Amino acid sequence: MRILIVGGSGFLGREVARQATAAGHGVTATFASRAGHLPGVRWLPLDLRRAGEIEAVVGEVRPDAVVNAAYRKGDWGVTADGAVRMAVGARGCRVVHVSSDAVFSGSDVRYDESATPDPVTPYGAAKAAAETAIRLLAPDAVIARTSLIVGDGGSPHEDFVHELAEGRRDGVLFTDVIRCPVHVADLAAALLELAATDHTGVCHLGGPDAVSRHELGTLIAARDGLDAARLPAGRRADVHTAGALDVRLDSGRTQRTLRTRLRGAREFLRRGD
Repeated sequence: MRILIVGGSGFLGREVARQATAAGHGVTATFASRAGHLPGVRWLPLDLRRAGEIEAVVGEVRPDAVVNAAYRKGDWGVTADGAVRMAVGARGCRVVHVSSDAVFSGSDVRYDESATPDPVTPYGAAKAAAETAIRLLAPDAVIARTSLIVGDGGSPHEDFVHELAEGRRDGVLFTDVIRCPVHVADLAAALLELAATDHTGVCHLGGPDAVSRHELGTLIAARDGLDAARLPAGRRADVHTAGALDVRLDSGRTQRTLRTRLRGAREFLRRGD
C-alpha cells in the first residue's frame, strides 16, 4: 500500500511512518519546515495553508491512503483550513484524519463516538471545524479522535515533566484536568489498521485509563527515575485558564472493532514496560 502521511515530522507522524515502513508499505511523509530522518521514507515539503500544494503532493505520490496527523495549535490555517484542503486534495484516496478530545467541553465527562462537539478553546474549535468539513467532503473518511499522546520519551508531555522535575521550567500539573492518554505506538498501529479497513466516520482512540495531568506526571516520573515530589500540583479551576476539565473518551465501540489494543497509561508507564 502507498501511504502519504501529512505531518510526518511530528511526534505521531514519525511513529506512523516508522511502523508503515516496517510493515513494507511505500511511505511518503510531509514536513512543514524540516524533514525527518527515517530510512525508507520519502520526504516532501508541504504547507497546508497554501492552496494547491496538497493536490500537487497527492498527484505526485498517488497514495492509496492518506493519514493526516498535521496540526498547529493557535493556527486555524493549518488545523482547520488545512484539513479541509487535505480532504479536497485527497479525494479518491482512503483518508484517516487525526482529531482530538479538545472538541469537547467536559460538561458531559464521558464522550463516545456519537457525542456532538462543543469546544471551549480556539484549538478545539479548529479541530471541530475540520471534522465537520471532512465529514461533508469525504464521507468515507475516518475521523480518529485521540487524547494525550505519550511515548517512551520525546513527547511534549514527557518533556514538560522532565523540565519541571529538574527545575528547568516553571509550571503546574493540574489535578482536576482528566484525560485518557494513549501510547504513540498503539495509536500509530490503530491508525494504520484503520487505513487498511473500510471503517468510516468517527472513531475514538483514547486509552482506557482516565488520569489527571498530575497523575500522568507522577507516572512518567516513576518510570524515568525522577523525583515526583518536585512536580507542582494545582487546580485549573483555581487559576481560571481556558480549557475543559474532565474529558474521558469512551473508545469501547472502536476498540471492539480493532485488532490493535490501546493500553492505559497505568500499564504502559509501569517501570520496565
